[in-house]
Amino acid sequence: MMTKKLTLICTCIAFLCTGCYRVPRKIEPELSFAAQDSYIKSLPPPFPPLSFSESQTNWGQEYTIGLAFAEDLDLYRAISTLKRAEILIPKKSTQRIEEIQYLIVLCYYLGKRYEDALYVFEHSELKEVNHHFPAYLDLLLILFESYRENEEPKKAEYIFELIKETYPKTAEKLLLSTALLEGNIDDLKEVKKKHPTNVDIASVISHYETNKKSIAKAEMLNLIPGAGYLYVGQKQSALTAAMINGLFIWAAVHFFKKGNTAAGIIATSFETGWYFGGIYGAGEAAKLYNERIYEKKAYETLSKEKLFPVLMLQYGF
Repeated sequence: MMTKKLTLICTCIAFLCTGCYRVPRKIEPELSFAAQDSYIKSLPPPFPPLSFSESQTNWGQEYTIGLAFAEDLDLYRAISTLKRAEILIPKKSTQRIEEIQYLIVLCYYLGKRYEDALYVFEHSELKEVNHHFPAYLDLLLILFESYRENEEPKKAEYIFELIKETYPKTAEKLLLSTALLEGNIDDLKEVKKKHPTNVDIASVISHYETNKKSIAKAEMLNLIPGAGYLYVGQKQSALTAAMINGLFIWAAVHFFKKGNTAAGIIATSFETGWYFGGIYGAGEAAKLYNERIYEKKAYETLSKEKLFPVLMLQYGF
């Protein structure tokens, strides 16, 4: 009798420890785009070339070398060289200083070093520029994505409002882009409804809803160890789950039959952990499966329609 009570207590504790976790139903896709050399090189420079007298200065030579590195997307050396140009340039050359600082920000952005891009911006003269700055829209796009990637939603929203005021069409594309990148299907439907577009968002939604796996079903099926993993196509995980659960069940029964109560309780507690952990794991596997099928279709649309913010840039080096 005491043995049964102890077993029940261990089972309940293990259930509480493992069953309290719930797999989020909202997918969290990972979508990013690395701009290719050919794409960046196809974009025109935003700033006028250096005059002959500027090109003869120390800062002008560093600037020229920095641009050459940047055009080859040798971003590390481009940043180092452009920073030297910024140090050497006379303080009165405000316009050129802003240009150099922007190019450094752009290099960090293209290298996906968003925190560094924001740091340079926030400690630069660029905070004072307006729509008269040649690369103003590009700067706003860089800031919007960098703040979003850096998980600073309030600042990203502020930048979005600036874009909306001056470039409403770009703001509409950003709404659609953000909804696709975040993978919120309900938001995607609302954006599609409120902001009609030629982009075939319906195909992304349809592809996802047709092919997705039910997280709840995966968890429910894994009440039979391994069945939930099999549902999402993970045959190896299904076999492993079935074997491990079977092994611990056999061990627990064996120990109790032999009168080794302590070992039986330990085996039961381990099995309970594996069992409920497997249910959670099957739900996670279904969520991961859904994210991958969404990412494939969303990436195609984002690339084809140039909805990644980097593909909205008008200027390069």
